[in-house]
Amino acid sequence: MEQVSLKEAIELTGLREQERSGPLYKHLASVLKKLIQQDVLPAGSALPPERELAEMLDIGRVTVRSAYKILADQRLIETRHGSGRYIAERPARISQPLWKLTSFSQAILARGKQPEAKTLDIKIDYPSADEAQILQIERSAQIVRLHRLRLVDQMPLALEWAVVPRHYLGDELDNIRSLYKAFMAQGYEPVRAQQRFQAVALDTKNARLLKTPPNAPALLIERVSYLATGEVVELTRTMYRGDAYDFVAELSIGEHHDR
Repeated sequence: MEQVSLKEAIELTGLREQERSGPLYKHLASVLKKLIQQDVLPAGSALPPERELAEMLDIGRVTVRSAYKILADQRLIETRHGSGRYIAERPARISQPLWKLTSFSQAILARGKQPEAKTLDIKIDYPSADEAQILQIERSAQIVRLHRLRLVDQMPLALEWAVVPRHYLGDELDNIRSLYKAFMAQGYEPVRAQQRFQAVALDTKNARLLKTPPNAPALLIERVSYLATGEVVELTRTMYRGDAYDFVAELSIGEHHDR
């Protein structure tokens, strides 16, 4: 964006009128954040250096520096050493229908994007009492715990914690890219699932992995998947970035309803 255009965009937000209600640097950060969210400042574009923006807006350089720090803390901008500050890349929003059972990889590939899974932890363990009840197995039965970071076009989108009865997976646990493909390779095909949704705020650790600010909104989904026999094949909890993933439900009126 040209600097004159940026100046006009900032001033159109009424930056000056807001000065009396709080520190100017906070209002400047809020204005810049809004311009980023509206793609007036698109991902990858450069921000003016502190001195230039300060002179452009006739404000103090410290004010600009403080505003930039807020945006950096919120992971909205990034510093490239020797190059300056840039608008951080953001994942494109992904929509997934709720009426169809698909894996993460299938849903992403269907949209022409590239899914990726980074294993953060994997181990053979034994289920808790609650897990054993959900999975319909004994406490003495072995399970596989799998913790992964899910990415789309190299951008982090979700964190996944999966608990799977050991006998549904092969021996090559370290090479799992898609759980559903791993199930199919062993002759098991999930045919239905139940999901629970919960709005949550990301703690510091998970926010860092997903490259979002701490306390950013996320959607936690618990999925229990079943085979045609009724056996439970997986219990998965997935935490999706709230700014990048949409779930779409199609509703219809039943046969008996009040008009």
